[in-house]
Amino acid sequence: MNTLHTFLFNVYPYICLAVFLMGSLARFDRDQYTWKSDSSQLLRARQLRWGSNLFHFGILFLFMGHTVGLLTPHFVYEPFISPAQKQLVAIGAGGIAGAVCFVGLTMLLHRRIFDPRIRLTSHRTDLAILVILWVQLVLGLITLPFSLGHSDGTVMLVLSDWAQRILTFRPDAAGLVALAWPYKVHLVLGMTIFLLFPFSRLVHVWSGLASVLYVFRPYQIVRARRLNVPAGQNQPTSAS
Repeated sequence: MNTLHTFLFNVYPYICLAVFLMGSLARFDRDQYTWKSDSSQLLRARQLRWGSNLFHFGILFLFMGHTVGLLTPHFVYEPFISPAQKQLVAIGAGGIAGAVCFVGLTMLLHRRIFDPRIRLTSHRTDLAILVILWVQLVLGLITLPFSLGHSDGTVMLVLSDWAQRILTFRPDAAGLVALAWPYKVHLVLGMTIFLLFPFSRLVHVWSGLASVLYVFRPYQIVRARRLNVPAGQNQPTSAS
């Protein structure tokens, strides 16, 4: 295992996570007026509506699927489903969600690039992050045929073991050496997205997650403040 491989999969994840967390906190503290996703819905609203809905549906499903699939220990699901079956479910569900997300993201990217008015009102970081997400999504779809070629579930186990070791501060990337290049590039670019997160429009994701807590907020107690004003004191008097 060479030095670059060790750095990318044993050290780089912690750099990305540190920048992701500390950078998000610093931006919220210092630049709250930039904590948003700039809207361009007045321009080509129909394409935006379709593209945004497809993209957000797909990306949320993929994010939750990756999180649960990679971070759930093997012994939790082993009594119910085998690694091979879990990998097939991930390929099927992830392939459908990835295709939906790809269509939506392509529509959003086309809208940003080929509409002169939207391109002029877009920040360079907006366009850059869309391109990076598009490339990352394409890489994820490319890994599907490779996963079908290893239907015994070994790929799922290797990736899960690496991710769980990173989370528990026991990094070990030895198992990733034998994986095909699309997996490795997909992992590195995914970590890079976390690195760029605090410096892009992606920070608005935090607000979306925080809004879920609104449902579980405690009741707000409102008490009316009534002034003890004697009757007739504020009655208008007739002119003399």
